[in-house]
Amino acid sequence: MAGTGMLMTADELLGYEVPGKRTELRRGHLLVHEPPGFEHADIVARITTALVLHVRASTPPLGRVVAGDPGFRLERNPDTVRAPDVAFVGRNRLPPGPVRGFADFVPDLAVEVRSPSDRTGELLVKVGDWLNAGVALLWVIDPVRRCAQVYRPDGLVTILGESETLMGETVLPGFTLALSTLFDDDEAGRVRHLRFTRAQ
Repeated sequence: MAGTGMLMTADELLGYEVPGKRTELRRGHLLVHEPPGFEHADIVARITTALVLHVRASTPPLGRVVAGDPGFRLERNPDTVRAPDVAFVGRNRLPPGPVRGFADFVPDLAVEVRSPSDRTGELLVKVGDWLNAGVALLWVIDPVRRCAQVYRPDGLVTILGESETLMGETVLPGFTLALSTLFDDDEAGRVRHLRFTRAQ
């Protein structure tokens, strides 16, 4: 990730493109990321699938799950736009109608999957941006170390090993996701777990 030093607004970022890169904005400064690798995208897909199954198992659905680096405007003047790998927004916090452009609200749950190129300091800055903006639950998934960090607004941080389970806590009651299913190449095992999660 590199900052260009160029001050921008969120509206300008919407029309700005760096070929082959992903972009965010922090206090007016453009941040450029390398595109994710295959493993990163695979884990994002697994998390998204598990969340969607859980959210849609209720009538009406509990809210909306979005993936693929959706932009959320966290600050204005100067603007900060952060894009999680996956996010969940509860039904009672969604505005009526479609949300076009960057969302002007924060997700209840934000999920970041760490890439090998992510520097620890830069990742912690992003964690701070999410928590300061009001995210209720933040998961940082680390495929290399096969673990996850769970961050909460009260400052409590939990580190989970691959044999442990992510919980939706008060944000998504009843949701569970075994970390092993994110790192395991056993397709049958993943499908069994997703069916179990949906049935809860």
